[in-house]
Amino acid sequence: MSLSTYLFFDGNCREAFELYRSVLGGEYQVLQSFGDGPPDMNVAEEEKDRIMHVSLAVGTDVLMGSDSASAFGPPPVQGTNFAISIVGESREHCDEVFAKLSEGGTVQMPMQETFWGSYFGSWTDRFGIGWMVSYDLPRE
Repeated sequence: MSLSTYLFFDGNCREAFELYRSVLGGEYQVLQSFGDGPPDMNVAEEEKDRIMHVSLAVGTDVLMGSDSASAFGPPPVQGTNFAISIVGESREHCDEVFAKLSEGGTVQMPMQETFWGSYFGSWTDRFGIGWMVSYDLPRE
């Protein structure tokens, strides 16, 4: 299992991560815009250049982030625009972590298979902390 920090932005994710990469070094593992996603995401045309997901490998750690899109709710609020991301050891492990940490909280996305090849879920715990858990599905 590993933990990473996930940051949320309102249109300036690319700019922020270019700064982070220039200062911290490292390489992008993933850099995708909303335009790279499937059409059924229903992202507004003017938001398709926003970052859907970025992963910056820094040493043995990963800093991740994304921009908001109006199709998925309001923009993030500074001060609470982060989440802790867990990479689980199996689907079952992810289900267990999700069930225990989301109890009494608010689920944003129940555990499910995603188009990007992960088993993924997200929630805010009863203390107001954002969490994500994922497991990379085997490629067929």
